[in-house]
Amino acid sequence: MKNPMKTNKRNGAVIALTALAPISWGSTYAVTTEFLPPDRPLFTGLMRALPAGLLLLAMARTLPRGVWWWKALVLGALNIGAFFPLLFLSAYRLPGGMAAVVGSIGPLFVAGLATLLLGERPTRRTLLTGIAAALGVSLVVLRAAGALDPVGALAALASAASMSTGTVLTKRWGRPEGVGPLALTGWQLTAGGLLIAPIAFLVEGAPPALDGRAVAGYAYLALANTAVAYWLWFRGIGRLSATQVTFLGPLSPLTAAVIGWAALGQALTPVQLAGMGLAFGATLLGQRPPRVTPATPVAQLQPFSSTEENNQKVSMDLTGAGLRR
Repeated sequence: MKNPMKTNKRNGAVIALTALAPISWGSTYAVTTEFLPPDRPLFTGLMRALPAGLLLLAMARTLPRGVWWWKALVLGALNIGAFFPLLFLSAYRLPGGMAAVVGSIGPLFVAGLATLLLGERPTRRTLLTGIAAALGVSLVVLRAAGALDPVGALAALASAASMSTGTVLTKRWGRPEGVGPLALTGWQLTAGGLLIAPIAFLVEGAPPALDGRAVAGYAYLALANTAVAYWLWFRGIGRLSATQVTFLGPLSPLTAAVIGWAALGQALTPVQLAGMGLAFGATLLGQRPPRVTPATPVAQLQPFSSTEENNQKVSMDLTGAGLRR
């Protein structure tokens, strides 16, 4: 018989480690503006995804087999390859912070998709918590409004839908027997990076000249901000519910706001502080695990997950016009 206290402590540790991913993504905007060449968002996405993916592949020494070739490509496209360009496009076409507000409805996307693919029925608490998280993020990041660009708005919605679908499918498909989250993360980052590469060179041209600061910035983004962060993120997806994971997302814009205040001299208004409290409270409330009905046991919905997972049940920074993840 399982000890509830040990189970809660273990789940708490998993949540805390998974939360480090969006916290790390919250530093992306500051690193990008202070260290990297300007106006190269796609090249930045490429430099984050592909080197990190190849590094994790070299460490895992495992390639996809059988159906996992196309599954890895689909997940890599949704979580990285499509998500990055769509989010960047929305960030540059929408007024300050609006892309983050649209992206913050991700938990509601996940709640709907989890119903269809995972059998996790959204509760009233989940829906209200998702609305509260979106409202809190909007209070933190929303700046003076400008003309709402329809292409930017559609791109923001598509980016949120892409990452949400990737999160739910990652949970639904699990991973092949004997394959750890390190390899799964490497597959997705490599696939996503390869999809971004032709877009980056077509839109932005040849790579820019890099000085020492830029090399250091890209090294941080590729290693800590992407390789480690996405490994923790996909590891968390395998051990927590899809809604629990996605409700950690608001930690990214909250972290970005704190870094902007502490390191970049940006002021925080009382309204922003209230929004931070609301979003953080929604994040904590979203960590309460959903009830799983006997009619849809989780184990049946994760045919490729490891035994441990079956028993346990592209963001970048989300603030301002320089959105990154």
